[in-house]
Amino acid sequence: MRTILVNLEISPVLDSALHCALLMAQRFGSYIEGLHMRPGQPDIIAAGADGFVAAAPDLVAGFEREARDRAERARETFEVFMDRHGLPRATALPAGAGISADWRIEATSGHAAIGSLGRVFDLLVLGRPLKDSVAPSMAALETALFESGRPLLIAPPTAPRAMGDHILVAWNCSTETARTVAFAMPLLTQAKQITVVQVQRGTVPGPSAAELAHNLQRHGLAVEWREVPLGDKTVGDVILREAQAAGADLIIKGAYTQSRLRQMIFGGATSHILAEADLPVIMAN
Repeated sequence: MRTILVNLEISPVLDSALHCALLMAQRFGSYIEGLHMRPGQPDIIAAGADGFVAAAPDLVAGFEREARDRAERARETFEVFMDRHGLPRATALPAGAGISADWRIEATSGHAAIGSLGRVFDLLVLGRPLKDSVAPSMAALETALFESGRPLLIAPPTAPRAMGDHILVAWNCSTETARTVAFAMPLLTQAKQITVVQVQRGTVPGPSAAELAHNLQRHGLAVEWREVPLGDKTVGDVILREAQAAGADLIIKGAYTQSRLRQMIFGGATSHILAEADLPVIMAN
């Protein structure tokens, strides 16, 4: 995980996202690139009392001013982060020479840039959406998840002290989780402890948690596994409780084994974890 793309979205979770990126970079000697997506100028019109439709230049100017201010705040935040942690600009070092950083601003329609640019990075870092805030954006997270083809590190609201020493794998036997485990092997091979958890009635047909654990052990990793009852809780709630009980500092989980629409209507483990997790989560689809 030598190249990391961080979403520089102004939000209460930005500091945590930057800290999570730094923790990852310190493990792998990574390059961190901050990306701020500046929305393009919208087609804003206004209707007068007589029904005449005309351009609304004041609204356009206000929108542009706000977008410019947010971009400047994102740049300043990232450069302060670089200075505070002594991160040199990538242009000052040969490629692969150690931890370095840089930033970019992309004018984009919606959140397309993070899905497109993310395809050439090893890992994307985004803040976890919050119930009481419009940012971090769920739309940006889902664009990154479904369009980049890369794993996401989802930062919790509060920056963690450590990440990756004790990893919990939320195993539901699915293709999505298998792919996420494969993406996360660089982290798993460095972990001091791995706990594989399978929630009863929370799986699809496939190999058991015991089978995954035994194959991870063949890599020489310290792995334990357990199957836990669902009881009267949701699968997502059980996963978070198990992570807390185990003392895990990172969760690995495949995203949206059920359809997104079904999860939006009926709930699901991915939706619950995206709403409630207070520790970092690696997800892929």
